[in-house]
Amino acid sequence: MSEIQVRLTRRAALLGAGATALGAGVASSGTVHAAAEKQGAMAAPVARYHIGSFEVNTLLDGAVTVGEPQKTFGMNVDASTFSQASSDNFIPDDSFKAFFTPTLVNTGQELILFDTGVGEGGRPARGNMRAALMSAGYTPEQVDVVVITHMHPDHIGGLMEAGAPAFPNARYVTGQKEFDFWSAMDPEANGVTKLMAKNVKPLAEKMTFLGDGGSVASGITAVAAHGHTPGHTLYMLEDGGQQLLLAADLANHYVWSLAHPTWEVRFDMDKEAAAATRQSVLSMLASDKVPFVGYHMPFPSVGYVSTEGSGFRYVPASYQLNL
Repeated sequence: MSEIQVRLTRRAALLGAGATALGAGVASSGTVHAAAEKQGAMAAPVARYHIGSFEVNTLLDGAVTVGEPQKTFGMNVDASTFSQASSDNFIPDDSFKAFFTPTLVNTGQELILFDTGVGEGGRPARGNMRAALMSAGYTPEQVDVVVITHMHPDHIGGLMEAGAPAFPNARYVTGQKEFDFWSAMDPEANGVTKLMAKNVKPLAEKMTFLGDGGSVASGITAVAAHGHTPGHTLYMLEDGGQQLLLAADLANHYVWSLAHPTWEVRFDMDKEAAAATRQSVLSMLASDKVPFVGYHMPFPSVGYVSTEGSGFRYVPASYQLNL
């Protein structure tokens, strides 16, 4: 379903088949070979899908392992309930892996990037979206539009690189309500406002501000999903009779917020509104069988939602979007 492939070369096959004989030969001859040189970091992961004529690339900015997950997820349930849900889904209750996944869409007319990752300050564990973009075959200079779903640092951190716009030829799009909320605050108020002053406001003259139902480009529509932040916005892709929802931070974990939409998430600014939004959008995805990209879902971050009891179940996509 993606461009991440394992290729078995003829040389590798021959080496595998001859491993026993090779080992015996070394032992009998007494020859000692130098240790194979380590190859270093691999190319940043990229997964590629198609929605109608749109090419959709999910780009892994990075992933980190975090302890004490109930300080972030399921804050309003008791520890035994949290542990049981974790055990039922074959995951530990004392740590989790957080993924960060911007999305690059080539419509055939424009190259559109949704969110920019953590940026240079998060390297090496995060901030690798630029490398992933280039692994996908594109350059930052080719990006025509950068869309910001909301102003949290892991979404706006990559707007600048070495003090200059990271995507020098792009125009920018974000939600009007989101921009207005954060820009009205003292730039020194918190980490978000500080980074917004550094990364977002210098680009404001090149920005288009949307409301619910606004259009980024033909076939790409803004969907208000407030709660995580005051102007948190999703984007629906539609082309050739197919749909895909770019769900941003609607659900930040595939079990502890997607499967249990009423469980509180620390990063949701309005927890009651965020839970209501999750319930509504996840119900739509399940009933309409629309796939989605979740910014924090396990990479490659594309899947479906099905109903399960009073909640939902995450179903990772396999080959459906590349048939």
